[in-house]
Amino acid sequence: LPTGPGGEASHPGWFSGSEGAEDEEAGSLLSSYGWYILLAAVAIYLLIQKISQSLAARPSSQPGAADAAVEPDMVVRRQEALAAARLRMQEELNAQAERYKEKQRQLEEEKRRQKIAMWESMQEGKSYKGNLKLNQQEVESGASTSSAVPKSKPNKKPLRGGGYNPLSGEGGGTCSWRPGRRGPSAGG
Repeated sequence: LPTGPGGEASHPGWFSGSEGAEDEEAGSLLSSYGWYILLAAVAIYLLIQKISQSLAARPSSQPGAADAAVEPDMVVRRQEALAAARLRMQEELNAQAERYKEKQRQLEEEKRRQKIAMWESMQEGKSYKGNLKLNQQEVESGASTSSAVPKSKPNKKPLRGGGYNPLSGEGGGTCSWRPGRRGPSAGG
């Protein structure tokens, strides 16, 4: 390329020195921040689209005079129905709490009776454990109405004869273990 008197390129389409420096600065700015600028432009575009859609939908959503009169009645009916449902649920909860308290009172009364019976049996010199077991069996028999006939346990035979003692070493059959001889090792 031919150069001019100052060493600059003398081409008619090229910029002079100061304009080229600005062009290089803009290019370096665009190359280092280009993606950020592009993302910001897309975000602004989407924001403008959303605002324009919300403004276009606003006039159509405003109710007319007839709709305005009906809506408060519906709101009042909904609130009344909600209050009635809450009241029903609260009544059910209160009834459940009462049933639970009654059941707890009955259990406490039964425990108190058992303790009194145990104390009386101890005063008479009887075993309180046997009396406690009898009371529990009475409670269980009164509670279980489905099993009217108690099942008797079948007579069980012992697995081994009465003369078997594993510590004596007798009667064990063919298997027996004997410790090895003590003494120096036979290895070499």
